[in-house]
Amino acid sequence: CTFSEDSSVFTPGGLKDFDVVMFFQTTGNVLDSVQQIAFQDYIKSGKGYVGVHAAADTEYDWPWYGKLIGAYFSSHPDIQAAALQKVDTSHISCKHLPDRWTRTDEWYNFKEAPKDVTVLLTIDEFTYQGGTMGTNHPMSWCHAYDGGRAFYTALGHTVESYSDTMFLEHVLQGVIWASNK
Repeated sequence: CTFSEDSSVFTPGGLKDFDVVMFFQTTGNVLDSVQQIAFQDYIKSGKGYVGVHAAADTEYDWPWYGKLIGAYFSSHPDIQAAALQKVDTSHISCKHLPDRWTRTDEWYNFKEAPKDVTVLLTIDEFTYQGGTMGTNHPMSWCHAYDGGRAFYTALGHTVESYSDTMFLEHVLQGVIWASNK
């Protein structure tokens, strides 16, 4: 596992030894055009991507990334408790989760629901204030994309998330799934 905030590693040589790249709480434009091509080629070679929370608030001007991430961030209400519903009971990132999981986080609304993905978790908008997507409000999903695999979870804004073993297992299993091992 390697951590870097240095986008210069996004070269063919810099990415070749990694099975999965994670955008963890990224926002805005993080890659230049040359780095974007290297990342696209990396995914096309069968590698994986994991996006956590604010990764959906990244690279709005790059259509390829928009399809990789699945949906772009639109807004969020204040941090509050809400109930998530497990949609995919067989996916490794969800097997350990209860069918209905109540937790506190910053709940993202998206510009539109993701298309051509497997939805893993949705949020019940009746359990909190500020949802704008109605009954089709995915919070985690995955899909095969452009030769590789992509996993995204909108969970993970709060510091407390990173001591929540169910959340950490959700992300870990998403990384394992994205690695295609």
